[in-house]
Amino acid sequence: MQTEIIKTNIFHKIFPFLTWWPSVNRTTLKADFLAGLTGAIIVLPQGIAFAIIAGMPPIYGLYTAMVIPVIAALWGSSIHLVSGPNTAISLVVFAAVSKIAAVGTPEYIQIALTLTFLAGVFQLALGLGRMGALVNFVSHVVITGFTAGAAIIIMESQLKNLLGLTIQRSDSFWQTLMKILANIADTNPYALGIGLFTLLISFLSKKWFPKLPNMLVALVLASVLAFFLGGDAVGIRLVGHVPSKLPSLSLPDFQFKTLTGIAPQAFAIAILGLIQSTAIARSIATKSQQQLDTNQEFIGQGLSNLIGSFFSSYAGAGSFTRSGLNYESGARTPVAVLFASGLLTIMVLFIAPLMAYLPIPAMAAIIIIVGYNLIDFPFSRTVLRASKRQSIVLIITFLSTLFLELEIAVYVGVIFSLIFYLQRTSTPNVAIMAPDPDYPNRKFIYLERKELLECPQLKMLRIDGSIFFGSVAHIAAEIRRLVDDEAPSVKHVLILAKGINFIDVAGSEWLLHEAERWKEKGGGLYFTGLKLIAQDSLIRGGFKKQIGEDHFFASKEEALEHICQRLDMDVCASCTHRIFLECSKLPAPSRQILEKEKADL
Repeated sequence: MQTEIIKTNIFHKIFPFLTWWPSVNRTTLKADFLAGLTGAIIVLPQGIAFAIIAGMPPIYGLYTAMVIPVIAALWGSSIHLVSGPNTAISLVVFAAVSKIAAVGTPEYIQIALTLTFLAGVFQLALGLGRMGALVNFVSHVVITGFTAGAAIIIMESQLKNLLGLTIQRSDSFWQTLMKILANIADTNPYALGIGLFTLLISFLSKKWFPKLPNMLVALVLASVLAFFLGGDAVGIRLVGHVPSKLPSLSLPDFQFKTLTGIAPQAFAIAILGLIQSTAIARSIATKSQQQLDTNQEFIGQGLSNLIGSFFSSYAGAGSFTRSGLNYESGARTPVAVLFASGLLTIMVLFIAPLMAYLPIPAMAAIIIIVGYNLIDFPFSRTVLRASKRQSIVLIITFLSTLFLELEIAVYVGVIFSLIFYLQRTSTPNVAIMAPDPDYPNRKFIYLERKELLECPQLKMLRIDGSIFFGSVAHIAAEIRRLVDDEAPSVKHVLILAKGINFIDVAGSEWLLHEAERWKEKGGGLYFTGLKLIAQDSLIRGGFKKQIGEDHFFASKEEALEHICQRLDMDVCASCTHRIFLECSKLPAPSRQILEKEKADL
């Protein structure tokens, strides 16, 4: 029996789809088929548009939508995530490969496939290495800023097609824009008319008939209009021949020079794809109540790109549009993705010849719509209102995307995000606390919020953050400022430690030195409410024993009861503050002391 369980676990790890496959039945198949049909119809125009963005022949976008989603669904973790051609990834592919080879050439295609293979290798390695938690260090703000910048570049790249201009794209966003403006007088009114017609039909279709695939409807009607206007005869360029065949076997370039040359771009694509895919999967999982395995998602994405590169598919990732639609359409299992890929294959075999009549200005209009929808205006406005630091990250990432290499822009955003994160964690809040007499249950509050009396011998500090090598200097400086400088007569310090989640060896060593410093003053350093998990380094390194087991307390009541016994009773006898409940056990101060205290006030 034990052997069978072990074998089952091994098979489930190698073939994770075995965990959900038993739940497939007639009811789920019906729901998944309808969701898959909707997905196939939606991805048909999107696949062509994304391939154009990536600089690949249109059919490669459809191949990517056939192969990559299947592998990602079978070996991934999410029930509803739909992978495949992706706007931002397509743009990074174009930015990386167009510098090495001419767009659309066999060399360009092979390098794009090699880039896909290498990105898949990186993703698979991260998944097998259990590095799924890495995505937690990349904030949603970085992705929002990068996506907004990529959306602007995507829309700008299609302006020439929308206007019917024949100009070469420059490496710089602004140079390309200047070229378009310089040649604006050569705009083809027929091409512009087709583009604007496509935008209008797509908008009206979505508004009046939301259940219809608005982009597909707009493309079909635009193709009919272009035909009656004269097509090529009036300067309306068409997509041209699209082969009606299945994805053919392909071979990436495994030369060491090629692999090392594109490795940085491949890694950027790998990271960007993983971040987007896991973010989308998590977003939908919050609605579907599904538990995700991020490491398995990494493996699924890695295998999909790695295997896809051998079947004429370029780099893909999760699609928010198609994943959200898959969930909203009632998909019950990943079989919906299998149906979508299968139905798309059938469509390509029978409809591909008709795609030759798609007007390029209409495709440009569709891509502009896709680009505009990528910009998350509500979230961006929230960030700009709520946080200066996050706003800086958002703006820097956005501008880096416009002015720097796209793969570098991802790194810039991540680096600045980590810098601000480390800056925040390395400067935890250290505040003075005191009991509020208005609360009989001895509630402690920050002195910044309310002016309260303090004990002249004991300072109570709350630290909201971890004590580690990066924060020790800040915490030490704050304690010296709040206690040594402002209250030099204090000899005892109580750390209210509920807000401390982690203490490393450097932090433990500093606490030991700090405890010895206060002991030399004739007082002590004490802790209350410190979590056991935060005491790990203190206990293992022997620091807690050296500080003194009797300096650690489970509650502030227990701490104050013991600390008050160690205070200087002569000082207590003359003290009129009496802020602790324990002070009631002491003799009342003499009348002379009370009168002197009143006179001082």
